[in-house]
Amino acid sequence: MTAHQFIHLRLHTEFSIVDGLVRIDDAVKSAAADSQPALAITDLSNLFGLIKFYRAARGAGVKPIAGCDVWITNDEQRDKPSRLLLLVKNHNGYLRLCELLSKAWLENQHRGRAEIRIEWLQALTRDGNPGLIALSGAQQGDVGSAIDNGNLAAAERHASRWAEIFPGHFYLEVQRFGQHGMENHVRQTVALAAKLKLPVVATHPVQFLSREEFVAHEARTCISEGEILANPRRSKPFNEQQNFKTQAEMAALFADLPGALQNSIEIARRCNLQLELGKPKLPDFPTPPGVTIDEFLVMEANAGLEERLKQLYPDEQKREEQRPRYEERLRFETDTIIKMGFPGYFLIVADFIRWAKKNGVPVGPGRGSGAGSLVAYSLLITDLDPLAYNLLFERFLNPERVSMPDFDIDFCQEGRDRVIQYVKGRYGADAVSQIATFGTMAAKAAVRDVGRVLDLGYNFCDGISKLIPFKPGKHVTIADAKKEEPILAEREEKEGRCVTSASLIRQWRNLTWNHCR
Repeated sequence: MTAHQFIHLRLHTEFSIVDGLVRIDDAVKSAAADSQPALAITDLSNLFGLIKFYRAARGAGVKPIAGCDVWITNDEQRDKPSRLLLLVKNHNGYLRLCELLSKAWLENQHRGRAEIRIEWLQALTRDGNPGLIALSGAQQGDVGSAIDNGNLAAAERHASRWAEIFPGHFYLEVQRFGQHGMENHVRQTVALAAKLKLPVVATHPVQFLSREEFVAHEARTCISEGEILANPRRSKPFNEQQNFKTQAEMAALFADLPGALQNSIEIARRCNLQLELGKPKLPDFPTPPGVTIDEFLVMEANAGLEERLKQLYPDEQKREEQRPRYEERLRFETDTIIKMGFPGYFLIVADFIRWAKKNGVPVGPGRGSGAGSLVAYSLLITDLDPLAYNLLFERFLNPERVSMPDFDIDFCQEGRDRVIQYVKGRYGADAVSQIATFGTMAAKAAVRDVGRVLDLGYNFCDGISKLIPFKPGKHVTIADAKKEEPILAEREEKEGRCVTSASLIRQWRNLTWNHCR
């Protein structure tokens, strides 16, 4: 066997939202500490954590592998979808996976799950190599489920179909983490692979880093499901063995299947996604024939400034006295914008703000560092004269700190969707997206959620929560609260319920908890 024995291809991070407890930086550090040359991120139905993971992995000298654990629609039993693991081979595969996930969320949700339909995957293959590698999903996939149900004919049929959809890119997946019927499942999967001449790969479904985090992970899943941790009847699909295992541990688990271990390394070699980060790509802004976008920005800014000066200084003599300093500032700003490659951004923003105002959508006057731009004021993006308030353009856009400009724009809530639809119609829906923001578990909310999961009672949780100080704009931890409220520290020391709650809350600290538009 080569020096490298195994690479993790299945990992749910905190961005899986419902069941992952792994922080990306910690996962990358664990892989690097074990000399694992690569690592995959495969969150459930999303790629939310990919960019953070890509940067962290590259920074640590670990090859990043992008992937996703996806639901596959089961038309025969709609409430029982199967799972498939999709790994990205190249940039084309990344684009295809993004398309599949977007389509699933927009067109095929069922009971809160975004599901991919088999015919969508078949269509990708007909259009050429989709740039994706598929793993069968082990016992959660349709092949594995059929094996566990004793329906080997169905298992063979499902496996053959996947092999046809992903020719040369489909692997039967085996796992050993103490699950029910594990050895029989592995044995039958290996036999099926031999019959169909398909490769087998060993994976491990990582949900948390260490075994000690298992209870915290279970508590998190209980919150997602509205369950109580002590309920003996609740679904328990996870166990304490789903921690981040070392290469040596995986080699020991699959000593009888060295080829399955080696295939994890082979798959990692096949996955080579290169992402270009930090270089924004804007849709093309239409300009008059023969006029470049740089020239058009200058033309529009000069014309807009002239109108603004007439409003600011109705008296012509005074206007001419003030003109030089405005024109000098405008030249400086347009030169900077052009040099940094952002004229299109200013024109696009000005365009949809102008449309909003003409179509009865109230727009705020501007706030944040963007209010320091005279070009923005001239293009009607903002309604504050930056020279009148000595506002600096360099705080918004500075050649020494190259970053995408970002106007803080406030639209009336009732008209916001109309503006978005206009932008989609003008530049194409494929060039417009909305950005999700993620919430993290604050101490006060964590106390209430932990109390609910542990069934500690409202009065107990409310009493503890009230001991945690509320400081707007500051993330207050349990440690911070104990310093300010000695009673909290005393109760944690003396009360078992408080000890358990505090332990879970510490493990949830700054954990991604939900997302919203």
